[in-house]
Amino acid sequence: MIISEIYTEGAVQIFGRSKGKVVRKYRCTSGQKKGRIVAKPTTCSAPIRVSSRIAIKKAKARRSPLIKIKSRYTKRMSPTSRRLTRLNTSRLKPTRRKTSKRKRMK
Repeated sequence: MIISEIYTEGAVQIFGRSKGKVVRKYRCTSGQKKGRIVAKPTTCSAPIRVSSRIAIKKAKARRSPLIKIKSRYTKRMSPTSRRLTRLNTSRLKPTRRKTSKRKRMK
């Protein structure tokens, strides 16, 4: 096992799907790619490629309705997606934060 596999600063390990199979992925917790799910934790700190970002925006604008329909169906019906929701729910439970009681200023 490589140290970079264990030490993931700025990323949280989750399960995702790739080509119909359950695989290990990472959710970026900081930086420009915060919230994005990526294959490697090093991607979270990598610079954004502007050309590919523009190309993806154009493709989404052209095929948006079709993408929405297909992704909704897959997320709802695919056995892999159902398995993923069960695997990731334990990881996504919100933690209770202790809030100190603040005195109101009058």
